[in-house]
Amino acid sequence: MSSHREAPEIAKDPVADSSDLYAFVSPDKPDTVTLIANYVPLQLPSGGPNFFEFGDDVRYEIHIDNNGDGHPEVTYRFEFTTEITNPNSFLYNTGPIESLDSKNWNRRQFYSLTRITDGREHRLAHKLPCPPCNVGPLSTPKYADLVRQATYTLSTGERVFAGQRADGFFVDLGAIFDLGTLRPFQQLHVAGKKIFKAEGEPVNATDRMNVHSIALQVPLKQVRRRANRYSPADAASVLGVWTSASRRQVRVLGDRGGSDTSTGPFTQVSRLGNPLFNEVIVPMSKKDLWNSLPPSEDKRFARFVEQPELAALLPALYPDVFPNLDKLNKSKKARADLVAILLTGVPAGLIDGFTNATGDVQADMLRLNTAIAPNRRPDRFGVLGGDLAGFPNGRRVGDDVVSIALRAIAGVTVPLVDKTFRPDAAAGAVTPGLSAADVTAPFLANFPYLGTPYDGFNNPPASS
Repeated sequence: MSSHREAPEIAKDPVADSSDLYAFVSPDKPDTVTLIANYVPLQLPSGGPNFFEFGDDVRYEIHIDNNGDGHPEVTYRFEFTTEITNPNSFLYNTGPIESLDSKNWNRRQFYSLTRITDGREHRLAHKLPCPPCNVGPLSTPKYADLVRQATYTLSTGERVFAGQRADGFFVDLGAIFDLGTLRPFQQLHVAGKKIFKAEGEPVNATDRMNVHSIALQVPLKQVRRRANRYSPADAASVLGVWTSASRRQVRVLGDRGGSDTSTGPFTQVSRLGNPLFNEVIVPMSKKDLWNSLPPSEDKRFARFVEQPELAALLPALYPDVFPNLDKLNKSKKARADLVAILLTGVPAGLIDGFTNATGDVQADMLRLNTAIAPNRRPDRFGVLGGDLAGFPNGRRVGDDVVSIALRAIAGVTVPLVDKTFRPDAAAGAVTPGLSAADVTAPFLANFPYLGTPYDGFNNPPASS
């Protein structure tokens, strides 16, 4: 979670595993949109001697749909190459790395960036260097300086960074996957009854772990479509965003230590739009298929959104706590509220002053209404907390997407489409009990927003 190891095959291929996606109007530059795609999840900081990196044989892409058809009108493509300075050394670095061209750094990674607009390719940059991994205070003594050196503003207006960051996702995985245990929730009194107590405090399972991030800050004028009488301003301001990773179809293993070679067309092996979609909506038997398809094919999975398995589990795991949800489940009514949130966007008229609808095509994308200004005092519960600039209107790094998703599934959002439905008292309290404060590395106020990655010297693995 949000999409760490979420499908059987991608769990075996972490270099191509898209773990989190963020899309928000930049709070410090509101004429731009920031897009962040994380890969290579669950990195222990002490990763030597072979430190984590992007895959040279993986094509990473961030896609933007601005007309609601579930296909990208704009794609940013990242392709990486790795160079070894000293082929006779086993070390990642032989002294402090104080600049991106340091002779002490033995394994360096570069990338090219291509923008594809309506099928036309435009190479924006070639051989931009990534920063090294955050090894420790002797090897990378001024890591923030290296990040600044590796952050580029292109002549076409985009700002870009690709490299290691602290994982900003927060979730109590050990509890949730132990039959849906929600530790703080189980200590609440609901309708005069105390839900059985779970021992211990919530634990952020992804804290003190790193990821590799691709971060883009793009002028809004470059990704919005122009409004006209057929496409009003609200619709023209809404973007659908997802990320993907692709590999060549054929890989030939090298003989006797020779290099592997890949050939054939690229095929998609991973994608991510809304957090938790493939994780908790798509059934196990279809997760790999989902990863291979474009969002335009997501009508195949609509029935799992209309009748989510987790909604049926909550009344079973917490007897007598969700009677109204249980009744709704047994009625077999399609969850139109979840279809709107996850597959079509929320149409105008359901929430005062808000829409991020993209039309009738059912597609899992992060939908962001870029006409809604950033909130100077963001609410972690996003739209559910009255903050229209937060999830599910895009996703900011501090949004509590697990609690928001759980509360929506528990029935909090049903009255948007059915005024006669009354959510259970417990529905608005469902939570794993974590927030951005449970991420040790603080988020940044500026690009690339995710915190400084944990170094191996000060953050040994828990098993030690």
